Amino acid sequence: MKRVLFAVAIMAVALCALVFSSRAENISLRGDYVEVRTASVFAGACHYNGEVVTTGRDAMMAWNVTSGKWQGVDLSGVRAMAIVTSDANLSDNNAARSAEIIVDSSASQAQSQALLNALKLKYAATLGNVVTVRTAPIKFDHTGRTYTVAADDASINVEAMPNDLCCKMPNLVWYKPLVGLENRKVGYTVNAAYSGKAIATPWSRSGENSAFYDSFSL
Repeated sequence: MKRVLFAVAIMAVALCALVFSSRAENISLRGDYVEVRTASVFAGACHYNGEVVTTGRDAMMAWNVTSGKWQGVDLSGVRAMAIVTSDANLSDNNAARSAEIIVDSSASQAQSQALLNALKLKYAATLGNVVTVRTAPIKFDHTGRTYTVAADDASINVEAMPNDLCCKMPNLVWYKPLVGLENRKVGYTVNAAYSGKAIATPWSRSGENSAFYDSFSL
């Protein structure tokens, strides 16, 4: 009987190790992520209702890969941005979306293609129809809980909300991040602006709780 129990215990440990190993292998990339929406994601009910049908149709997303490979290509240090627009509030999953993707020009051609393939595969529903892809210098600075991202015609400056109110008052968080995050936080948008014309009209936002940030993994 003791031998049977011992064998069962060994099998259970081996199974747990296999499951953990499989989960670890499924996570190919890790890094920093921040997004800004054209609607407050943390606000009072009246403020939310006033925006949900009139705005919130545009967003900027930014990734900074800190470790990992995709399709055998090391993507550590590679950065990318996506500008997304929709014909309705981005909380509507049935709305038609289109996107522009910018990959940092310091990445090699192999790195650019690998990261582009990863984004298109993992975030297909979020991005919708990818209208254009281009390269440009991208600055991505994550210091403490402040995020500063800039390309030639897109910029993001986000800070943490004071006292993490989004965690203390979760009933006032009306949206979800456009990508899955490990421990999402609502950010305060100091300013964000898009001046390109590839997929949307230029827009800017400032002084509102319209951002999400945290670590991403895929």
